[in-house]
Parts: sequence; structure tokens; C-alpha cells
Amino acid sequence: MNRLTIYLLALGVFFTATSELVVTGILQVIADDFNISIALAGQLITVYSLSFALGTPLLISLTARMGRRKVLAGSLVVFILGCLISFGSAHIAVLMISRIILGVSSGVYLVSALGTAARIVRPDKLGSAIGTIILGFSSAMILGVPMGIAITIWLSWQAIFFILALFSVLITLMISRLLPDIEGEAPIPFQQQIKVLGSMVILSGLLFTFFRESGNSILFTYLIPYIQDILHVNYSRISIIMLVFGVIGAFGSRFGGYGVDRWGATRMITWSVVMYAAILALLPLFAGTLMIGLVLLSVMVLSMFISGPAIQTYFIQQAPQSSGLVLSINTSIVHLGLAAGAGTGGVLINTTSTVFYNPWMASFIVMLGLAAAFVSFLSGKKRSVPFIEQSEKL
Repeated sequence: MNRLTIYLLALGVFFTATSELVVTGILQVIADDFNISIALAGQLITVYSLSFALGTPLLISLTARMGRRKVLAGSLVVFILGCLISFGSAHIAVLMISRIILGVSSGVYLVSALGTAARIVRPDKLGSAIGTIILGFSSAMILGVPMGIAITIWLSWQAIFFILALFSVLITLMISRLLPDIEGEAPIPFQQQIKVLGSMVILSGLLFTFFRESGNSILFTYLIPYIQDILHVNYSRISIIMLVFGVIGAFGSRFGGYGVDRWGATRMITWSVVMYAAILALLPLFAGTLMIGLVLLSVMVLSMFISGPAIQTYFIQQAPQSSGLVLSINTSIVHLGLAAGAGTGGVLINTTSTVFYNPWMASFIVMLGLAAAFVSFLSGKKRSVPFIEQSEKL
């Protein structure tokens, strides 16, 4: 039953993540439909990310004591409402409002799914469970975005959200029926929760997340221009390359979860991030060499997704009694890091008139993240009990 439940939660992540990612593939269609600029249409992504980053921690804190089944089902109900508003949007302002609803509800569902998975599996299977949940997100990159583009061509972009709403209704009913009645987190005074976030272990871990995601975004935001301009790949082949990267990412998520259970979260984070930074540093050295460049990019994607389950598992292990709060803050940091990296990468491109140097900048930022991770690891070794337990003794 636990395995079925984990896959069910991952399927919900697939649908909520698709609502986020699919817009990037249909942005021009939306802009043309509403007769607006592509820059204004791009704010649909910004609004979603800000709603996700700012709204998720607040709602996770407010719903911490509620049963997990109610929170998961409730967030999906709100998500369905957001999809239906997107489906019926006749003006860009209405679509913007729907993106706010989708961002917040998706964030609450993702964090709640991760926390629920951690509570229904044995500790030695935690990494695999988290890896499966994250697989739902990476699957949205592989299948959700291409399927959304195909639906847009076949029907309309609005139909994507109607279909997401229909499938989400089924997931909601199944969660309500199959998920065990899991209690919310034990009530912890807000002052103590702030102490958790202020501990060096958690604070430096969140700093690691920020630098890692910023480094990711410096290159990945402009990955297609890099493949075209630096590796000289024809645009018609890029969709196939991205599909391959998606499959590699899905495998990385699964292997990352397995690796956490076998070797531990800190080891998986360390080796995957070292490999990631090294690949980024090597990329410009092989500019124009197509095969080597694609192999390096494939290994880079693999290492990036391998570290995903390890990072989530690490935070759960470091703050087991406040995992919902910490995971929600971490997801917010992810989106802030992505925004910062995209901006940094854009400034670098404007300054140098090329994407050639973006991997080197990304490698430097990721190494800063690794330094922050080491601070977190060393701080964690200095304490023998979870920080929240220590704070209760003070």
C-alpha cells in the first residue's frame, strides 16, 4: 500500500508540475491569443514563481496541524479551481490570477507530498520515496511539456488546463480514499520553529540550495541558445535532445533516491555537486565539439537530478519535527535561486554578447553552494540530537 501511495503522490506532482512547466512551451501562443508582447506573457512565469515562493511557507505553517490527507486533497481542490480559471480565461489579467492560485496550491501539494512520503516509509527507504516524488516533477519535463504543446496544436492551450483539472479530480478522489489518516506535525511554538531556521545546519543548507539553483539557472535558462550557438545544433534536433535529457533526469532522480538509502544524503550531495561543477567548468573548453559537448551536458543533467532526492532527504533528516516548514522554505529558495540565476545569466550575456561564458559563471556559483553545504555538514556533526530537541532543553 505504501508503494502505491507514493506513486499516487508522485502522479499528483506530475500534474501540478506540468501546470508550471507547460507555459514555457506555449508562451508565444498565449501572447498571440491575447495580442500581447512576449515579455508580458513571460510574467505568467514570474507570477507563478513568486506565488509559489511566498505563499507556500505561509500556508504550510498554517496547515501544519491538519491531517495530511486533508491538506493534500484540499490543495488539489484549489489547484483544480486554478486550472478551471485558466481554462476559462478571456483576458490576461484573469490568467495571471489563475497563475497565483496554481503557484500556491502546487507548492503546498509538493511540500505536503514530500513530508507525507517521509512519514509512511521506513527510514532506510526514505531516499527512494523522495526520489519517486521528485520523479513526478522530472516526468513533467519529459512528458508534460511535449504533451501540452501537442494539445495546444490539436485543440487549444486552454484545453491543457481543462485536462489537468479532470485528471486532478481523479487523483484527489484516490488520495481521499487510499491515503492513511496521517496526523499533522506536532504543534511547535513559532519561536522554536524560527530557531530551527536560524540554526547553522539549516541556514547554510538553504544557502546551498540558493547557490545551486542559481548556478543551474545561469546555464539552463539559456540552454537552448547554448546548444544552438556554441554546439551548432540545428533547431529541429533540439526537441529530441531535450527529450533525451529528460529521460536522463528521470533516471537520475531514481538513482539519487537509491543512492541516498545506500550511501547517505551527504555523500550523494557532495559527489553529485562536485561532478556537476566540474562538468560546467569543462563545457566551454569543448565549444564547437558536438559529441563531447552533448556527452558533458548529459552527465551534467544526470548529476543535477541525482542530487535532488538527497537534498530533500537531508532537510527531512536534519529537522524531522519541522520538516514541512523547512521543505516549504527550501522550495521557496529554489524559485528565488532560479530567478537570480536567470537574471545573472542574462546580464552576463548582455555584457559579453555570447552564452559561451555562462557555464564558467554557473560552475563558480555552484562551488559556492558546495562550500555552504560543507558548512552545514560540519555543523550537523557537532550536534548529537536534532536542533528542535536541543531548543526544547534550553
